[in-house]
Amino acid sequence: MPIKPIFEKKNILVIGGAGFIGSHLCDELIKDNKVICLDNFSSGDERNIDHLLQHPDFEFVRHDIVEPIVLEELPELKKFRVEFQGIQEIYDLAVPTAPKDFEKNIVATALANSVGMRNGLDLAVKYKAKFLFTSSSVVYGPRRAATPFFKESELGQVDQLSPRACYDEGKRFAETLVQTYAQAYGLDAKIVRLFRTYGPRMPLNVGHMLPDFVYHALENNNLVIYGDETFSSAFCHVNDIVQGIVKTMRSGEAGPLNLGSDVEYRIVDVANKVIAMTESKSKIVFDKPLLFMTPLGLPDISLAKERLGWFPIVLLEEGIRGTVDFFKAHKSLIDPRKKFAR
Repeated sequence: MPIKPIFEKKNILVIGGAGFIGSHLCDELIKDNKVICLDNFSSGDERNIDHLLQHPDFEFVRHDIVEPIVLEELPELKKFRVEFQGIQEIYDLAVPTAPKDFEKNIVATALANSVGMRNGLDLAVKYKAKFLFTSSSVVYGPRRAATPFFKESELGQVDQLSPRACYDEGKRFAETLVQTYAQAYGLDAKIVRLFRTYGPRMPLNVGHMLPDFVYHALENNNLVIYGDETFSSAFCHVNDIVQGIVKTMRSGEAGPLNLGSDVEYRIVDVANKVIAMTESKSKIVFDKPLLFMTPLGLPDISLAKERLGWFPIVLLEEGIRGTVDFFKAHKSLIDPRKKFAR
């Protein structure tokens, strides 16, 4: 089958494109490409892409990637001439990521990491498209006390029968599927492993602590830490993560590549930073840990620095300030009774 001609701009498919990271990726890709955003809103939100819906080079398709899809048959995609041009790049970010809803979504999570991944890869084979999968730091297993930093060469240790296995082992299986398709079909397929990410549009009230800290600090409510005073993590701003994803797709690297911040903070110190920045009267309280919100290892990002010239540039204080400004600017659009922030 000959390579499809490219008219004007690339056609790019973002699976999970209405999610927190996916919507920011769409913002970046739409600058120079035509973008098809596919999502079923399992943990994404239409408000994340509202500002793109009128863009002539953007189209949203509501669909669960676990179900097969024929892009040429969708009338809303006629303007992209998929039957002639095909798809040049596919980014797969599709998996539920709400900690408080984790147990409710375990089957959907397992299927997204298996059947959904197969369907995405089948599209890449059909169109001879470049493919990028956003895997996770969970493939390395639990944090190690003595050596918390993980290199890509480490095999990791995951309990495939644990309550979290649909996500943790699911991501490992998805990586295997990507590598298998690359070997079998000669796909240009890439894997990045994302570590804890934050920023505007991160969903509220589902267990992601940092956006909840900012929202509740502005309301002078208690800030809840799901763990104790020793709970620590590193936080990478979504803008940095998106740049790493795009750089990887444009590179000759197949990965896997770690993308994240290697600077660790105690969660209680982050909460205090938020309180200070917002001049809030909030208090910090502790609650039992969530199954999906556990201490993770830290990334060794030397490979991304060497191969991509990538490293995080947004300081945590700067990122928190931007998140505070976002919540202030969109306060009228944020309903505290709903799960998601715009």
